Amino acid sequence: MLETIGSALHSFSSWLNIPLFITLIGGGLFFLIYSRFVPFRYYARALKSLRIKDDKADGQISSFQALSSAIAATVGLGNISGVAVALTMGGPGAIFWMWVSACVGMATKFFEGTLSVMFKGRDSAGQLQGGPMYMITNGLGNKWKPLAVLFSVFGMIGTFCLMQANQLTEALQTVIFTPAGVEDTVWLRLIVGVCIAFIVSLVVLGGIKRIGKVATRIVPVMVLFYFLLVAYIILTNLPVVPHVFASIFEGAFSLKAGAGGLAGSVIVIGARRAAFVNEAGVGTASMMHGASRNSEPVREGLVAMIAPSIDSGLVCTLTALAVLINAEYSVTNMQGMQLVMESFERSIPGLGSYLLMAVAIIFAFSTMFSYSYYGTKCTNFLFGADKAHYYNYLFLATLVLGAVIPLTAVVDIIDIAYAFMAFCTVFTMLLLSPRVRTAAKKYFQK
Repeated sequence: MLETIGSALHSFSSWLNIPLFITLIGGGLFFLIYSRFVPFRYYARALKSLRIKDDKADGQISSFQALSSAIAATVGLGNISGVAVALTMGGPGAIFWMWVSACVGMATKFFEGTLSVMFKGRDSAGQLQGGPMYMITNGLGNKWKPLAVLFSVFGMIGTFCLMQANQLTEALQTVIFTPAGVEDTVWLRLIVGVCIAFIVSLVVLGGIKRIGKVATRIVPVMVLFYFLLVAYIILTNLPVVPHVFASIFEGAFSLKAGAGGLAGSVIVIGARRAAFVNEAGVGTASMMHGASRNSEPVREGLVAMIAPSIDSGLVCTLTALAVLINAEYSVTNMQGMQLVMESFERSIPGLGSYLLMAVAIIFAFSTMFSYSYYGTKCTNFLFGADKAHYYNYLFLATLVLGAVIPLTAVVDIIDIAYAFMAFCTVFTMLLLSPRVRTAAKKYFQK
């Protein structure tokens, strides 16, 4: 019976990949064209917007903290292992399509960030909140509230970090425990899971302000550290770098790269994470940007659109360069995390895998910090502000569970939840897109 249910869930989750890809990528292309290519025209202004403070506006965190927290959620282990899988499936040309996906995602995030501030709502405690549920109720009207409830229910499920806890435990076992002769047992995984939950609790139980402060500190540092590691690999292999970039553009439009380009779009956040490259259109980032102190919706949209350029643009490109320079890959050998570790070990003998492990740990924890907040926001909307904090305890328990159990049907359930979150969010954004275009026209004319 359980096998039948698990098989049905997996089949349904796999079937959703195509409509989800059409929703996110097709919707992103619409937003890119409808906005008259705002990401390309106003990226410099978006960077300048990070320095603007609006302390008089209602909110819990600054726009920079909101951006950092959103990036912390999207920059995860999938930016390492997912890129390697895309390369093994489609070759170097897959990276070109990741760049295309980043451009499309920036347009989606612009609309998402703008609407998150434009249609803030008050929770049961009277505090201003943002996110798709408030976009729906305040932007489309109360008659659409069932859609907001649907998003929030799936949001509570989709933001469990079972996969992150499991991948982090697997990485620790591969790099540290197994070489040290420590046997992989349920008790060891349970101890690791409890340690992960304890570390995460120190941040998430402090609420959005503590999450924002921690994310502001660790996100720039972790991206810079990863950049320096790959920069060392590039500098020590300069003669092959031109060939690497040539292979990316040459393979971008081949038949193999076409399949790989799709893989690059849909696997970056992990082999099973569907089309969630940078979570543009899923609705999670709008919950974070909706908490920012910003009275100008379009300016928040400009800040929000920076994230995909860092996630799908910079971080995934760094991983790809490290793999293409030194690692051997093939269509039939999808090694994921091991492939990237092999590349780092070749470039930095004796230390490469450990340095990458340090990056992976930071990436995993940063995702967990922000995801807990997303789940709390959904709980707040469904059950009230006084009960929202209970979600954090459930969230911490799932981290322990994720470290112990093999991810099978559970991952399919989370994937399905994310898919329906995206359907709700993109549908709402499409209906409200004329409001964004009107506001953007007035803002840029000032």
